[in-house]
Amino acid sequence: MVIQDSVLRLERYARKHDYKGHDPYDALLSPLFKLPFLKTNKWLRFGTQQFVKRFPVNIRPLLLVPKGLNPVSLGLFIQGYAYLSEVFPDKKEEYGRLIDELTQSLIDTIPDGFSGACWGYDFDWEARHAKIPGYQPTVVATGIVVNGLYEAWKITGKESLKELIVSSSDFVLYDLNRAYQNETFCFSYSPFDTQRVFNASMKGARLLAQVYSIVNDAKIKTEAGLAVRFVMDHQRDDGSWEYSLANKGGWTDNYHTGYILDCLDEYIRCCDDTEYEDQLAHGYRFYKEHFFSSDGRPAFYSDRLHPADCTAASQSLLTLTRFGDYEMAKKTANWTIQNMQANNGSFYFRRFKYYTIKTSFMRWSNAWMFAGMGYLLQNLDLQNQEH
Repeated sequence: MVIQDSVLRLERYARKHDYKGHDPYDALLSPLFKLPFLKTNKWLRFGTQQFVKRFPVNIRPLLLVPKGLNPVSLGLFIQGYAYLSEVFPDKKEEYGRLIDELTQSLIDTIPDGFSGACWGYDFDWEARHAKIPGYQPTVVATGIVVNGLYEAWKITGKESLKELIVSSSDFVLYDLNRAYQNETFCFSYSPFDTQRVFNASMKGARLLAQVYSIVNDAKIKTEAGLAVRFVMDHQRDDGSWEYSLANKGGWTDNYHTGYILDCLDEYIRCCDDTEYEDQLAHGYRFYKEHFFSSDGRPAFYSDRLHPADCTAASQSLLTLTRFGDYEMAKKTANWTIQNMQANNGSFYFRRFKYYTIKTSFMRWSNAWMFAGMGYLLQNLDLQNQEH
């Protein structure tokens, strides 16, 4: 099977490189940015970060940017290994050992000074509205990691995973800022800002819902529900969501929409709250109708075909599979494999109309594809067993 062969080639690549790699946003790891002027100039740092991300050739080696071990990559590989332990039963013991090793690496990267387990990226990140130092936590990184741990815990039952999941709820509840709208609220992107980013807040709500499903604490369910309602109150008439409430946050793209849909569906499942089922269906209709060609090619934006982005492709596999659209998920997987996988098993960053950025990023491209293909394969196996 093409998808099985692809994911195994990707696994070999990731293990060969010890899960380390470059990232679209890691330019500030260059020693140049330790120089006094470059260390403090926000807009030069932000501009350089964006330039290096978009440049069609990987110039990070010239800037002496080292390959890093990103906690989000670890969480996604844990998630993928858990799925694949059911797809390849003969590798269950090996994958269990790898999950243990990667979990320990995650524990080693938990920053001090916060209320619970939490994670950030392994590099300084200069955003428009915040400056987040390396390894300092965001709800996005923490939410992705914890979702990977939760998926792995459901499959393996490992107590070490459960402990981290439950601990992380204290980070969301007590360390993140909140922007209130009547009694509802939006979680901040990190403890260092007050941004209102819909997919980020939904990751916090999903995390709380997952913890609620373990500990059955009504307070946690209530807090998750109020955060979900904030985002649902901002759904557009066509079923979509803009990225954020910032002045320049009005766009709609594939993977941020997929994040919201996955988080909402997970909240409904974990908390048994059916209030938003119609909004979930409305949002998914928009997603399915605006982000996919008939051959499975995943679009980045809702209003144009190009580019095809690897995180968008990966999230497409997760969302399409979650909603039972297996045929389109298989088409998307096959399109991405044929058009964006290198001979060494890694995946390219982005494919535009006339050129492809062939840089392979461990988090953005490879870890996400590993989790996405693993989830699709696991569900296809379950579907075959039912028939």
